[in-house]
Amino acid sequence: MQRYARLEQIRRMDPYEDASEIYRLSSAYEFPWDFTRALELALYRTYAVPSIGRLLAETAELTDRTQQRYDDTSLLLDAIVEHGFSSPQGRTAIRRVNQMHRSYDISNDDMRYVLCTFVVMPKRWIDAYGWRTFSRHETVAAAVHYRTLGRHMGINDIPGTYEEFADCLDSYEEAHFGWDEGARRVSDATLALMGSWYPRPVRPLLRTATLALLDEPLLRAFRYPPPGPGTRALVRRAVRLRGRAVRLLPPRRAPHHARQNWEIKSYPDGYRLEELGTHPVPGVRGCPVRHLNGPATE
Repeated sequence: MQRYARLEQIRRMDPYEDASEIYRLSSAYEFPWDFTRALELALYRTYAVPSIGRLLAETAELTDRTQQRYDDTSLLLDAIVEHGFSSPQGRTAIRRVNQMHRSYDISNDDMRYVLCTFVVMPKRWIDAYGWRTFSRHETVAAAVHYRTLGRHMGINDIPGTYEEFADCLDSYEEAHFGWDEGARRVSDATLALMGSWYPRPVRPLLRTATLALLDEPLLRAFRYPPPGPGTRALVRRAVRLRGRAVRLLPPRRAPHHARQNWEIKSYPDGYRLEELGTHPVPGVRGCPVRHLNGPATE
């Protein structure tokens, strides 16, 4: 297979009718590493909206059980991508996501903003750091895929196009980004989690590199001192060089999904998605994933 053969395949597909399949091809074959990083950044951005970051701090899910919540979120969202909206796995994942959100008082505006980050941040990341830029077919398909997810989640007034998603995200951040002590705790816990995946001696360097990839409004909202211009330029150049190196490799022949990411640590023996109402865990609302041959996650 030639390096751009899958892109040619995507361009022969209908970005509306085949939206979720195009999204799967992009995320699991063309850009699996980039999608992982971009969706991490997408969720991380949402903490800078005080109403979101404060709620996450109050639940303690992302401060006391950071790895578990990271894993469960990744696995639920990717089950929909891997298996489709109408599959048993996809329907179960959607029901679990909805049950978890119904446990809290979350505004439609905040839910819509989070949805916007899933559409916008992958394209922006890939255009900046990927081995090629995101095609128009992929851009349209991503918007259609997440419009479908948003409808399944009961979100109202969902943007119709990628451009509308981007405008919604930018205007919401301009109006709502701000300081919150609880949100900063969630941010610190998330940065610590990312560092924990690597040997201890390099963790401070990785924290600095992560901050160098953040934009100024995000740094201001969390009151992080911005890395120097030289550090920022060096880190961003290194990530771009990684994308150029990938361009020289043969295309991926097998899909890579979130469940295969080495950052997923909570289920070394496998897992299964739980149906609603099964195996409730005291103190944890909507626990979505269960170890194989073991107790429900706590």
